[in-house]
Amino acid sequence: MVFGALAIAKLLGVPLVMSYHTHVPVYIPRYTFSWLVEPMWQVIRFLHRAADLTLVPSVAISKDFETAQVISANRIRLWNKGVDSASFHPKFRSHEMRVRLSDGEPEKPLIIHVGRFGREKNLDFLKTVMDRLPGVRIAFIGDGPYRSELEKMFEGMPAVFTGMMQGEDLSQAYASGDVFVMPSESETLGQVVLESMSSGVAVVAARAGGIPDIIPEDQEGKTSFLFTPGDLEDCVGKIQLLLTNKEFRDNMGMTARAEMEKCDWRAASKKIRNEFYNAAIWYWRKKRAELIKPLQWLAQMFLPAPEANRITQY
Repeated sequence: MVFGALAIAKLLGVPLVMSYHTHVPVYIPRYTFSWLVEPMWQVIRFLHRAADLTLVPSVAISKDFETAQVISANRIRLWNKGVDSASFHPKFRSHEMRVRLSDGEPEKPLIIHVGRFGREKNLDFLKTVMDRLPGVRIAFIGDGPYRSELEKMFEGMPAVFTGMMQGEDLSQAYASGDVFVMPSESETLGQVVLESMSSGVAVVAARAGGIPDIIPEDQEGKTSFLFTPGDLEDCVGKIQLLLTNKEFRDNMGMTARAEMEKCDWRAASKKIRNEFYNAAIWYWRKKRAELIKPLQWLAQMFLPAPEANRITQY
């Protein structure tokens, strides 16, 4: 599809804006041969160098693009984070949903995780976390190729796998947990983190990828928590602090919600339309002018003056 879009843009002679969301070079070693990482970077370079502007979801991805020399920094723009704060709202907290997520034990502390179950998501880490939290339940909302292995891993443990959820069920699932835990270290942004915070549920997430863009250093411990990747003590300690102190947990959830109310999708989309598209048009015109200049010079050298004038005017 992306190659088709590229071909159509070039055929029509219109500016092209590309966005980048799935960090494939990071995923490759977890699924297949590591030697494929560099060829994948070559494909990414080809695509994004052909575009006039690239939108990335986080500072971390922007830095990775610069390090890999995908395109120059001046042709990269940060796509403002956005969340549907009406659909993901504390008002959807539901006792019935909590009963479902806790397998009939709604009074017990409840950790939730929403997302795609893939090997790259570092979900094995949650098993070691739960081993350190007796009496705490966990609910997995979502699906993916790693689900069957994950279910075997959590067999006999206080865990529920709901499968995919949509609409109000998903809104209720987010809002009905106590803490959202995100162990992934490869997120380009982490939309589920935004949705959980918008639902008034504090997050404990790995300090990696695009997550620090959502929970910056000056907001750590206020809107949510970050833990050092792979540091079990750090992660478990922050989860325990939230689970054992309801007032602190509720205050953090409210603060997270207030912060997410500033991340409106309409504002993010407006910036793309009004600022980023104009930047793409500027780069496209500059590139076109650079291509036309040699043709103008050749025309002036070898064609009669009237013909050269017509090409110059074109």
